[in-house]
Amino acid sequence: MKIGDLEIKGFAALAPMAGVADRAMREICIEKGAAFCVGELTSSKGVSLGDRKSFLLLACSEKERPIASQLFGKEPETMAQAAKEALKFNPDFIDINMGCPAPKVSGHGGGSALMKDPVLAEKIVKKVVEAVDIPITVKMRTGWDFDSINAPELAKRCEAAGASAITIHGRTKKQMYAPGIDYETIKNVVDSVKIPVIANGDIRDGKSAKFMYEKTGCDFVMVGRAAQGNPFIFSEINAFLKGENYTPPTLEERFETLIRQAKLMVEYKGERVGILETRKHTAWYMQGLSGAASLRRLCGEISSISDIEAICQKALELNRNL
Repeated sequence: MKIGDLEIKGFAALAPMAGVADRAMREICIEKGAAFCVGELTSSKGVSLGDRKSFLLLACSEKERPIASQLFGKEPETMAQAAKEALKFNPDFIDINMGCPAPKVSGHGGGSALMKDPVLAEKIVKKVVEAVDIPITVKMRTGWDFDSINAPELAKRCEAAGASAITIHGRTKKQMYAPGIDYETIKNVVDSVKIPVIANGDIRDGKSAKFMYEKTGCDFVMVGRAAQGNPFIFSEINAFLKGENYTPPTLEERFETLIRQAKLMVEYKGERVGILETRKHTAWYMQGLSGAASLRRLCGEISSISDIEAICQKALELNRNL
């Protein structure tokens, strides 16, 4: 697949997840086979005002490539200016978010709220495309609710405005993350445009990735929540779609990856913030293990890397003979 002139190799990308898919997680996922990743949701208004936290969200490293900076907002000029600022961090492309369902984003006219105003959405894409010389992609949902499924129309508008690819999460804004993926609308988007379409939603292993490809005819797939605590999912998907055997990581390998990720979080965010944010990631790595409930309780008390190492040791003891 190509995003503009950018060649993308592989089968699955890491989805943007605000407060989750940070620099440390992105580096680990790329290492484990993610084809590309998208940075955390960043406010165009915050960037235009010089907000330090917004600029920190745009920071990326060579170990994360290919990577996109993801911006949200409702003002075409502000989005264009933020895109120019994002270029300082040398992203491979820029993604415009039109799918975030969070009230603090959609409630102020950004994210999935743009699906209610396709004309404005098209203007935003056009302005951003004109402002920078790297590819622009758009992430959307199927629609605002079941009575307003308009992703095919919006995708066509984005293509006309110069977008190089479309990512579609197969749920409405109102659905949030409730069960049920609308494969038909994803397929309709694929049939509506000539640019690549990346499908997102409930991809949790090689089998579900293959199903998405075959059901929708999409050009690529994107993995979100299933990568939480499981960056190895990209190696699994790659092997499955190549028809190769996949050997899951041992528990020791799983925990070694967790500890490296935690150390990177501390390095990039500082001791206090980094350690606090390792708690949820450590809990995700414990999913599916014997004693997972008690292990997750311990995760809520993590105050150092050594605490994470102790939890991993306890998990090994509880699961050694399984």
